[in-house]
Amino acid sequence: MSFTQFTNLDFNTLRAQIKDYLRSNSNFSDFDFEGSNFSILIDTLAYNSYITAYNTNMAVNESFIDSATLRENVVSLARNIGYVPRSTKSSVAQVSFTVDVSSLNAKQVKLNAGLVALGSVAGGDYIFSIPEDITVTPNSAKIASFNNISIFEGNYITKTFVVDSSQTNQRFILPNSNIDTSSIRVDVTEGQGRSGTTLQYNAYTNIFDVNPSSRLFLVQEINDEKYQIMFGDNILGRKPANGAIIKVSYIVTSGNNGNGATNFNFSGRLTYISSGVDVDITSGISLISTIQSSENGDSIESVDNIKYLAPRVYASQYRAVTPNDYKSLIPFLYPNVDSVSAYGGEELDPPQFGKIFITVKPKNGEFLSSVAKNSIKNDLKNYTVAGIKQEFLDLMYLYVEYNSTVSFDSGFISDKLNLQSRITSAIENYSKSADINSFGGRLKYSKLLSQIDKVDTGITSNITTLVIRRNMIPAYNTIATYEVCYGNRFHADLEGFNVRSSPFKLESVDGDVYLTDFPNNDQLTGIIKFFVIENGTIKFINNNAGSIDYVKGEIILFPVTISSTTLPNRVEIEVTPESNDIVAKENLYIVLDTTGNSKLNLLEDVLVSGSNISGTNYIPPSSFISNKKYTR
Repeated sequence: MSFTQFTNLDFNTLRAQIKDYLRSNSNFSDFDFEGSNFSILIDTLAYNSYITAYNTNMAVNESFIDSATLRENVVSLARNIGYVPRSTKSSVAQVSFTVDVSSLNAKQVKLNAGLVALGSVAGGDYIFSIPEDITVTPNSAKIASFNNISIFEGNYITKTFVVDSSQTNQRFILPNSNIDTSSIRVDVTEGQGRSGTTLQYNAYTNIFDVNPSSRLFLVQEINDEKYQIMFGDNILGRKPANGAIIKVSYIVTSGNNGNGATNFNFSGRLTYISSGVDVDITSGISLISTIQSSENGDSIESVDNIKYLAPRVYASQYRAVTPNDYKSLIPFLYPNVDSVSAYGGEELDPPQFGKIFITVKPKNGEFLSSVAKNSIKNDLKNYTVAGIKQEFLDLMYLYVEYNSTVSFDSGFISDKLNLQSRITSAIENYSKSADINSFGGRLKYSKLLSQIDKVDTGITSNITTLVIRRNMIPAYNTIATYEVCYGNRFHADLEGFNVRSSPFKLESVDGDVYLTDFPNNDQLTGIIKFFVIENGTIKFINNNAGSIDYVKGEIILFPVTISSTTLPNRVEIEVTPESNDIVAKENLYIVLDTTGNSKLNLLEDVLVSGSNISGTNYIPPSSFISNKKYTR
């Protein structure tokens, strides 16, 4: 008798397969009678098999990082390939303040570790601390200046352990969740109690040059998002002696809730030494000046992010050599990353060898601050190849604006406002999709149209045209050359006015000035002209203001002095693209504009609705941008 092959795990299938097995054996009877005791036994056996199979399947799934679901298992599997999941990250601000100690005999002023200030964020105040003391020397005027100090959102906490060698596997577990592990400081006192010698231990960065006397510690995530401090074994790293006192200080943070604090009130402790004793300073403290508002706070690394990054960081072997290595390592080092673009200088024309160009789209805000750029540069030093210079480029937003006319059947749609709202929501959802929101992203024209069409069955068609826009940031009252890159080929009409701008003002020119283009006969390149509008008539004031490359999608303005702009701190320049599929190249990032200058119009389809069956009054909207539009 052959055995039944069990391939399905659901209860009903298992029950049926057990009956099939019994049916092939003449020694069993009454098993197929639902009211028999035998049938109850079969149900019990099938249920037990189902539970066992389910648990076995889940256990096997938890053994692989791509299928595991429990955080502790994902963390453990990531640890096997050397990946340490990022902890909750404190929001960091930079502030400055001074202390007048002219009335004190203070040779040095110390800002003590712990609470420094309270920062105001929408929704409440947050505590900002420092993990280590900061000491400064007053100047000749007896002013102690604390300049550009970094303060971290969160409470400063100290936990003390005593090493007990009688415990075989003693564990040093920090009892708090939401710890920023980068803030952890470990001091070990060995000798006669607390009066012994105190040694500072540093966090492991790698195992190279580690010897039995290396004072190092390792932070490891355990259950419930808590952390364990681990030390060496006197082979790889020093092991604290029996009776040693371990003092661990760290910051417990609110993560991204602390982002955006701009105003700070001093609440810290300042001291100076007098007769060998710390004396508090309570006066002469200036108001805190905010150099950089708090940013880069983030929650603990999610399970999905660990599963995505761990294999990629492992593939890079914690080395930044290729552009893909940078794309993997930067999100690992810097949590406030939405997308990363990296490419070698050899790809440029002309090439710039020995450079890697990096652009980061942050989760919060539009651009990386100088503090964030410097922080990433410093963190990358441990991974980069000597001789390769990292150069951070500011993010360039490529705005895509649409003008859509949607035809609808009034027999199915009576509420135009509701339909318009639903179409706008559909476009907004597409604007947030993975297709667009990344470097190298692409706005797919056909998908945009389909998003509109499928909003309601009453929509009969849509005619949608696109323009692309860059914002040129002028250097006011300064002679400057401007290069504006779109990364997409331009449409070239010999009649010109493929390029349109918002108004700006030039020295010694009355009225608003605009720019536009006129292609050469080859329609590959052309010239940029400046013009004004007088009494409704265009008057060109500079027939050689710049050049345009329709193939590269690039506009260059020759040296010019812009005195002011109508729009705040920018000149908006829109261009008709050659293709409606828009691609983000190099450090360009596509933004589908759903609220600004984009337009959505609803048009009753009189042919479908029956109000004009002959079509004599039906005029379909144009599929082209009007050449009569000269300005933005």
